[in-house]
Parts: sequence; C-alpha cells; structure tokens
Amino acid sequence: MGEGVKKVTSHGVIGGDTLFGRRSIGPSVHPARRIRGTKSKKLLDRTIVVGITGSIAAVKCVELIRELIRHGADVFPVMTEDALGIVTADAIEFAAGRRPVTQLTGDMSYIDLCGTEGEADLLLVAPCTANTVSKIATGIDDTTVTTFATNALGSGIPLVIAPAMHESMYEQPIVKANVERLRSVGVEVLQPIMEEDKAKLADVDVIVAHVIRKLGPSELAGKKVVVIAGGTSEPIDDVRVITNVSTGGTGVALALAAFERGANVQLWLGRHDVPVPSFLAVTPFETTADLERMAKDLECDYCLVPAAIADYRPRRVKGKIPSGKGGLTVDFEGTPSILAAIRKRSECVLVGFKLESGVPAAELVRRSKARIKERGLDFIVANDLGKVRRDRTSVVIVDTKGRTKAFAGPKAVAADVIWEAVLHGLGK
Repeated sequence: MGEGVKKVTSHGVIGGDTLFGRRSIGPSVHPARRIRGTKSKKLLDRTIVVGITGSIAAVKCVELIRELIRHGADVFPVMTEDALGIVTADAIEFAAGRRPVTQLTGDMSYIDLCGTEGEADLLLVAPCTANTVSKIATGIDDTTVTTFATNALGSGIPLVIAPAMHESMYEQPIVKANVERLRSVGVEVLQPIMEEDKAKLADVDVIVAHVIRKLGPSELAGKKVVVIAGGTSEPIDDVRVITNVSTGGTGVALALAAFERGANVQLWLGRHDVPVPSFLAVTPFETTADLERMAKDLECDYCLVPAAIADYRPRRVKGKIPSGKGGLTVDFEGTPSILAAIRKRSECVLVGFKLESGVPAAELVRRSKARIKERGLDFIVANDLGKVRRDRTSVVIVDTKGRTKAFAGPKAVAADVIWEAVLHGLGK
C-alpha cells in the first residue's frame, strides 16, 4: 500500500491512527469519541461487541451503543442481514464510531474480537430474537452474530443476551428450554419487559447496568446487601403526616453501586423523589415502626443506613384533627434507634449516616466517633446540611479507629467512594 493509504476492514482501519471504518474521520471529530466516559469511567478500556439481530427493537441500538460509550466502552457493532432491514449500517456506524460488521470476510474479525485471546471483554446480543437464542443454544453458526457468539462461548468471553420477541415466542417451550440451556453454561439472559403481548427489550439503563455488573470487580458477589434509604413519614392523625426533605438519592446510588459490584441487593425505601432503577429489589416502608419490625428479620452481610429516620414522632390522634381552630399543639415522643436494633439483630458490617447543620469539621468527626461507639457501627458517613444538594454531597467517612476520608462531588461518585472505604478500609 502507498504511503498514507489505510486498509479498511469490516471492523476498523488497519495501518492508520483511527478505528473508524470506511471513512477517514479523525478521532477527535466523531461524536462517539466526544461522549466517551461523560457519565462514568466504569467501562473505560473495555471492548464490547454488540450483536444486533432482526427484531424491531434494533431501533433502540443507537441509544444503547451511545450509552455504553458514555460509560467509557469501546463498542464494535455486528449486525445480521435481518437487522439491516430494520436499522441501517450508517445509523449504527454513527452510534459506535466504526462501521458495523455485516458479513464474514477473510479479515477474521470474529477471531480477532471473540476468539481465543480476542480483544473483546464481553459480547452483548441485544436485541436477541427467538431464532438467535435457539441457534446459540444449539451451536448453530450461520449468521454474523451467531459466529461471534460461538467463538465467545468457546473462548470464555462473557456473553449477555437481551431477548426481544412476541410473548408467544418467548413462552414457547423449546425457546424457554434454550434460554435455560444458555443460562446453564454461564450466559446471562436478561429479563424482557412483558407487556402488550410482547417480550420487549429490557430498558437501556437495565442492559447497561448488567454489562457494568458483569465486567465490574465482583467484590460483593454472593453477598447480601441491605440499603435503607429515603425518609420516614410519621402520622399526626389518620390524614396528616410529618416527614423530612430527604430525596433518597444517596441511598439509591449506594444500592446501584452494590449491584454493580455483584451483590444481592435489597433496597428498603421510604419517601423519596429520585428515580429508582427497575432492576433493584425494593421493600417500601413509611414509619419508624415499620423499620423496627423489618429490622427483626434482617439478615445480610452489609447494611448501610443513609435513611432520614425521624428522631421524634407525634403522639398519633385517631381520626382527623378538626381544622379551622387556628393554632395546633402536637406532642412528640422519641423514636427508638434503628441502628441499635440492627446491631442487636445482626453482626453485619453496619454503616450509619449522620447529618449535622453548621458544625465545624473537627466537631463533626468527634460526634461521628461517639456515634460509632454508641451504636456499635463499623463506619459512619457524616455530612453538613449546608453542603448537601440534590445531586451532590460532601461527606466525611469515619471508621472505628478514628481514621477519616473526605469527599465532595456527585452522589453517584460518593457512593463508589463509600463502598471503597467499606470494602478496603481507610488505610493508616
């Protein structure tokens, strides 16, 4: 080849400084490069092959690929002939920043990516039709995607499948048996959304979360984690309640971070106003009395309690207090410590949270040390109300030896910092 000429293959450009197939687009220009890692670095330096088959849900693959890239992934798309009838190769090239593999050629891209010592860290087939499910399960290899899957299974590269088909196809006994056969050999088959007589493709955020979990450190694999989040609502009478301004954001972020590390997560959730990922198992509560009852049956390896639990509750009046009388006096009583109840019940790693207002940093740490000793905690995460925002927080993590670690930034990042401290300690 002459100087400056690049050899173009179906999965990239050989001999040049860009990985974009067919067109010479600089890596700093293409939109896929500009969004890489803008949401997180959780998939940074990870190579993910996305296999697209002939379901109408293929139209969601542009969004799916872009979301993987926003978490840092390098995506190689592969399309079947039927998929090309639903979404164009140009659209997928725009999403991924490289031309999709649409046919098998002598460049052996399926070996380079999914063969022994292949570059891929994971193969994601999304959407996966009933036809492709059964072909992969029975070792049939006659499309681009099934060829990649055959090689991935043969070389030990993780395989995640997100089915999408009519409900009658998903419930067909042989297809169901093939789904279970795939699971038996280590393939992760995601649960589709069952509605409108269809087994619809799982939501993009669900698919991405499972990819992150599959490629994550798995530090909590096999462990049960309970996160207690949100605020309590204590009744004044049968109509009115008193509550607090907790959003539940930190707790949801901690539960998600535990899920991504492989944990079996239970999210006990009170009043909140942040969205909750659909794949998290949620047990609702309303009052401190609810939590008292729930704590009696608690069994877990780790329990984190960022919930805004009422320190005082009204002495409840039966019925409805009449309105229109001007002022109202409400009697309050103290509530029992949920942390103490948990510690009495369980030897789990127990992490408490302490919110103060207008307290100097040294005093915040001093009070945290006292609370650790008083409640038998392993860690406490303390913060000042004036430094907390809806999506951001400022925390100090304190352990039983009085060691500390401070962090200020997004709640999602704070959740990772807290888990790093809980799992690996605060050092000397």
